Amino acid sequence: MDILILQTLNALFYAAVLFLIASGLSLIYGVMQIVNVAHGSFYALGAFVTAWIIGQLAASIHPLLLLLAIPVGALIVAVFAMVMEPTLLRPFYKRPEEYQLLLTFGVLLVLEDVMRILFGGNPLAADQPMAPFGSMPVMGLKYPNYNFLVIAVGIAAAIGLWAFVYRTRFGVMLRATSQNMKMASALGLDVGRVYILAFGIGCFLAALGGAIVVPTQTAVLGMALDALIIAFVVVVVGGMGSLKGAFVGALIVSFVRTAGVQFFPEVELAVLYLIAAGVLLWRPTGLYGKA
Repeated sequence: MDILILQTLNALFYAAVLFLIASGLSLIYGVMQIVNVAHGSFYALGAFVTAWIIGQLAASIHPLLLLLAIPVGALIVAVFAMVMEPTLLRPFYKRPEEYQLLLTFGVLLVLEDVMRILFGGNPLAADQPMAPFGSMPVMGLKYPNYNFLVIAVGIAAAIGLWAFVYRTRFGVMLRATSQNMKMASALGLDVGRVYILAFGIGCFLAALGGAIVVPTQTAVLGMALDALIIAFVVVVVGGMGSLKGAFVGALIVSFVRTAGVQFFPEVELAVLYLIAAGVLLWRPTGLYGKA
């Protein structure tokens, strides 16, 4: 029973991080109709930038204030993404999808080298912010309070994204652009601005996912590709372009992978791919995707 409770909490923690990454990927695809293969790099950049900021400030400010580095690090990455979108990516939107895939994959490789140059290619750890939070007894077990914070952030992000997309004026603009870009432009919407903000928000979510795990794990080169693969499994299961699908897919993948790591670690990734393949055979667009 203790193991079940612990694994459930770990799965919810992992689902919160996965949702942040996958929701950003789904948002970008849903609005702009591009598969951003470089999405994992923004996750890794968020982790490295946040770890670097915490490392610079750890000796001079209160540990609790270091938590402010998490959204700040993600915001820095989002601003970089918003500058990159119109200058590098937008010229390729009218080209076939294989050009977009090659371009974004090239961006992933370039950003990997940029992180190696800027941060020396060395792992960056920043575990100071966890100490002031301590742990909470749960059914006789002690579980880190910081993990509960991450779960709360994931839930808040899901509610906030839903409200933003379906209850705000800009959300209407996002949905109009995603359904018919030419008609939205003809009606006077600034599609270029919508694209920049949608890409920035999507990359902010990915960077936030990387930043928020920094207090619990080390930022290392190669984490971009790992995050990208799992995020694609999530959106394939949930449906490309669907925020609801990203939420449900994150829960499914996180619970399956957490159980797999605990009980059958040799095949836990294979099980995830089999689930994704099974969903595609049953519903080619994913659980909540649209044709």
